Amino acid sequence: MSKTTEKKIIAIPDDKICDYIDGEFRNDTPEEYVRQTVEKRLINEHKYSTSQIKIEHTLQLGSSKKRADIVIFDKGCVNYTQENIRVIIECKNEDIELTNSKDGVAQLKAYMSVCPNCEWGMWTNGKQKEVCRKAVNEQGQIVFEDYNDIPSADGNLDDIDRPKRNKLKNASDDNLLFVFKTCHNHIYINDGLQKQPAFFELLKIIFCKIEDERNIPAQLEFYATSKERNNSDGQLTVKNRVTQIFANVKRKHGKIFGENEEISLTPRSLAYIVSELQKYSLLNTNIDIKGKAYEEIVGANLRGDRGEFFTPRNIMKMIVEMINPTVNERVLDSSCGTGGFLVNAMTHVMNELENLFANDIGAERKDWNNDTLRAFQDKVTEVAKANYFGFDINPDLAKATKMNMVMNNDGSGNIFQTNSLLPPHEWTDYFKTQLSEVLGINKSVLRSHNAIGLFDVIVTNPPFGSKIPIKDENILKQYELAHIWENKGKNGVWIITDRLQSSVPPEILFIERCVQFLKDGGRVGIVLPDSILGSPGLGYVRKWLIRNTRIIASLDLHADTFQPKNGTQTSVLILQKKTQDEKDNEEKSGSMADYNIFMAMVERIGHDKRGNPTFERDKDGNEILETRIDVDGKERKIKRIDDETADIAKVFARWKRMEGITW
Repeated sequence: MSKTTEKKIIAIPDDKICDYIDGEFRNDTPEEYVRQTVEKRLINEHKYSTSQIKIEHTLQLGSSKKRADIVIFDKGCVNYTQENIRVIIECKNEDIELTNSKDGVAQLKAYMSVCPNCEWGMWTNGKQKEVCRKAVNEQGQIVFEDYNDIPSADGNLDDIDRPKRNKLKNASDDNLLFVFKTCHNHIYINDGLQKQPAFFELLKIIFCKIEDERNIPAQLEFYATSKERNNSDGQLTVKNRVTQIFANVKRKHGKIFGENEEISLTPRSLAYIVSELQKYSLLNTNIDIKGKAYEEIVGANLRGDRGEFFTPRNIMKMIVEMINPTVNERVLDSSCGTGGFLVNAMTHVMNELENLFANDIGAERKDWNNDTLRAFQDKVTEVAKANYFGFDINPDLAKATKMNMVMNNDGSGNIFQTNSLLPPHEWTDYFKTQLSEVLGINKSVLRSHNAIGLFDVIVTNPPFGSKIPIKDENILKQYELAHIWENKGKNGVWIITDRLQSSVPPEILFIERCVQFLKDGGRVGIVLPDSILGSPGLGYVRKWLIRNTRIIASLDLHADTFQPKNGTQTSVLILQKKTQDEKDNEEKSGSMADYNIFMAMVERIGHDKRGNPTFERDKDGNEILETRIDVDGKERKIKRIDDETADIAKVFARWKRMEGITW
């Protein structure tokens, strides 16, 4: 992540954004969002300077004047005239199609035609992209050739067609999300696949990209030149190259892809997608950028009907920071979804590992030699393989989690498709065998819910809802919280009975299952509906929690936390499992040790109920901009996201120290 230095703060008018290049206030529209993302890519990935780029630049088309969204001049140019433009970029909102007669690619080509020295053009709506290079044929006519991308500031065309390892770019801002959407949209439209199959075809290609990046020191084979992309023979050549990479992927990831599984895309689509992905380093791009891109596209295509709604990244990060997993602890997400919690937990531990390595050798990571880098990556792989576990009932989400772990941490961990609520004796033999091998135990131990306290840390957001109740008696009888509890007396004393409820919402059972999964003293961070903490009829759940756990923290999340997908009011509980001795002593004494609980209301979560980002405002209600020195050394005005989750994690860390909590 780039280091920035705050300089000063100013206010921004309502419904405006501050342009990344020229600092002008512009209307905050979907089209402007596309343009701002492209502008950041030009600076951070293509390395153009702001002095080369002009926004809303006037062009003379015959008797009329038009404005090009973005134009680029040669470095050192001082005469910003139409004749000196080298690149034109047109940005549209995603409702405008490439073929639109007024605002499509034809508009871009018309602009390029009236600029005699304009060689390159790009049109994008965030979901589709076309790049063309202008040339003159033997008859003196202007023609446009399709290319993979516009050149970077150094003008090297070889890197467009076949990037070298040291020239791979780290994606910035939302550009990786743009690329993923573009690729998925291309498959969906051109290959006739529905959303979910289209996603899994894209998943195969992403695996191939990562496999190729890891294949050091061999030359990169994941590429499609512009000429290959645009003719049938070249497309077949690309498919042959990628098919060979996929053969290696299947050998390494046999649990994800079957031996006979193939890439089903047409050669034309495959070549296009390779050309879109090839310039990026998926391994080295910032984890937050990768995570946002990946989890958003997974959520758009694999969200099921089992009460699944995926946790915002800032909430996951806050919970992981609060729960503070360490290098040698076993971490589980019992409802892993897209794998966001596991990736955040693994990233937290990787940062700890990096600090240990840096202290040991006396140098920061950027100064490590190849041997140290390999040793570090081997340790990361070892930790992921030994200590990270994810269960999900949805087989597609289990596969998506494996991919997320591979993309971020060089290992798929131990991700299994299973119903976490089942009695252990009903777990499949394959699941018990694999789990016991990693944990170093005899699988015969995994016979009842009383023998599964195997994990140090759990971070999870279980499925919610009365619409998906658990009714199976074999499942329910494992759980005290599935029994009928009676409220005795005026003091609200809850007494458990021998009778089972006829059905129980899954989130209640997941509370108890998570505690069952924990070792004594283990801790869990869990997202739950507010009714668990406030509904009078669920007082028995709270009684059970107090009896079996130490409630470390309770966070009330903002009502819009899971919007725009879900409006359920939620909270986060941080719990620590009591030992049997602790529970027995409390029973004998008739009282529990007094302790403090950290409580907070998370009121600013960085987005509104429509999912749009929210920004800090001054006392008069104006959005705040801060002027910062950005990665290229330039001052830029940047909005501050109105998100207090990171601050809450820091306050909690100080509170823990004062309370003498050592984890």
